[in-house]
Amino acid sequence: EWLDFMDQTGIEWTVVYPSIGLAVGRIVSIDWAIAACRAYNNWLHERFVKQSPRIKGMALIPLQDVEEAVVELRRAVKDLGMVGAMLPSGGEGVKDHLGSRMYWPIYQEAEKLGCALAVHGGSHQHFGMDTFSVYYPAHALGHPFGIMVQAAGMLSHGIFERFPKLRVAFLEGGATWVPFFMDRIDRSYDSHAQVDLEGKYLVKPRPGHKESEYFRSLIQDGRIFVGFDCDDRGLSYAVQRAGREAFLFASDFPHESFNAESCRREINEVLVREDLGPKDKEAVLGQNAKRLYGVSS
Repeated sequence: EWLDFMDQTGIEWTVVYPSIGLAVGRIVSIDWAIAACRAYNNWLHERFVKQSPRIKGMALIPLQDVEEAVVELRRAVKDLGMVGAMLPSGGEGVKDHLGSRMYWPIYQEAEKLGCALAVHGGSHQHFGMDTFSVYYPAHALGHPFGIMVQAAGMLSHGIFERFPKLRVAFLEGGATWVPFFMDRIDRSYDSHAQVDLEGKYLVKPRPGHKESEYFRSLIQDGRIFVGFDCDDRGLSYAVQRAGREAFLFASDFPHESFNAESCRREINEVLVREDLGPKDKEAVLGQNAKRLYGVSS
């Protein structure tokens, strides 16, 4: 079914993410999280990855136990041929924000393996919407809220400075959170610098540089990537602010793009947009994905 879908849409290769597995961060039992991630990765390898080089996989790793997450990341990439691993943006089993020191071993291993990590929404609890009686606003806001929180955590706690070869994507929150995020971090970075008890800055200031410029430099260096939705009217503005190097297309098959016809229509809509140049379209429809996942063909 995946191969037929790609043939009909003209997609060369795809990277498969989980569905229910997006909520892996909600598993509170450490043993169950380890077993679930290992079982999912085995299944993804057997059912999809080893069947065709056109289908690539992103592993699940148990953030509930960092040592085991490192072991599973290494196994998934080296033994199962995965191109990286997904990190949940939230959940009761995730013990801290992704900028926390406790997750440094995972980033160190990803650097060593040369693989991608991708923060993906999927758990929308604890954002103040738990008592909503309808789902669509939680879905609309939960994805960008979750990845923005984790992007802020990783950026402000020096993850990209400590791990200079790390590549991280923030997916399924659209593109338009990026200009908003850049504006807000500039506003707060300049006026709310913190010091510790010894008077040393918790985040070392970058004299003469805005925080958004640092964020943009990480994008241009191929360190940060952002998934976009084809109906993002603000995509061109996000490209203008952050650079075309950030954004990458995802079919989301078989969810929102439930068949080849709907996916091809989305691709064609990007191709005819007048607010994006030819190089922009080439980047967001293919080249950025190659850079993120380390795929040359």
